[in-house]
Amino acid sequence: MAEITLLDGGMGQELVHRAGDKPTPLWSTQIMIDRPGLVAEVHRDFTQAGATVATVNSYAIHHDRLEGTGMEDSFSDLHAMALEEARTSGAARMAASIGPLGATYRADLHPDSDTAEALFGEIVDLLAPHCDLVLFESIASVAQARDAMRAAKRTDKPVWLAFTVGDADGSVLRSGEPLAEALKSGHPDAVLINCSTPEAIPAGLAVLADTGLPYGAYANGFETITEGFLQDKPTVDALRVRKDFTPENYADHVMAWVDAGATIVGGCCEVSPGHIAEIARRLRAAGHTIV
Repeated sequence: MAEITLLDGGMGQELVHRAGDKPTPLWSTQIMIDRPGLVAEVHRDFTQAGATVATVNSYAIHHDRLEGTGMEDSFSDLHAMALEEARTSGAARMAASIGPLGATYRADLHPDSDTAEALFGEIVDLLAPHCDLVLFESIASVAQARDAMRAAKRTDKPVWLAFTVGDADGSVLRSGEPLAEALKSGHPDAVLINCSTPEAIPAGLAVLADTGLPYGAYANGFETITEGFLQDKPTVDALRVRKDFTPENYADHVMAWVDAGATIVGGCCEVSPGHIAEIARRLRAAGHTIV
């Protein structure tokens, strides 16, 4: 039996469900101002469900997301808020979440390498000293992976890269480039597949296994990534949740990944504390140790 790191689930979607507000392009950033403490509540619920890593609610805090919102000068303060909310989680570790520049899934919006490295690096400097690891999420292209690893040289904390892959072929990134090419970017401490359909993940895991690094996955619960979501300033209103995305069904997928060698699992968008609790139950029942 294996030691398994159990990540938390989808913070942004869980906040949408709990707040009952219409989602905005700022996603989970605005709610830290409008509803202080709600993010901390979600963190605690994921930990109580069995998650051992609290992913800081910093994924979408980028200068480009704040443009035109009136919060352009709140960049550092928002990261500080996200850290403070995560500190109450009770989780064994905190992961500094850094999402893609421009927009999720939009490799075409990634800036030139020097600009990207500087922007990523600014966030590494703000978060890494207060976290146990740095997690670059939803990497959709080789360039994003390369520039993330260049920025990661600013910290001695472990660096994990999480890639989003094609719904039809999990061996390629959303950019259409081979996942294997992105894995040549620097020397991360772990590699994962995230924010992709559960069915696409096994093909991606087969590629990750060849690295010899710890690897794993955390999927989303969307039917597919629609064209509406790939427009400027999208909201999750453009995406539909799968009708079969129950805790039991999702845990079936996760346990298959563990059987294939994954040692880091959890959830992305639409994965709730209920999903994480079911995964934790299944892992323990199978004799694994959650670390």
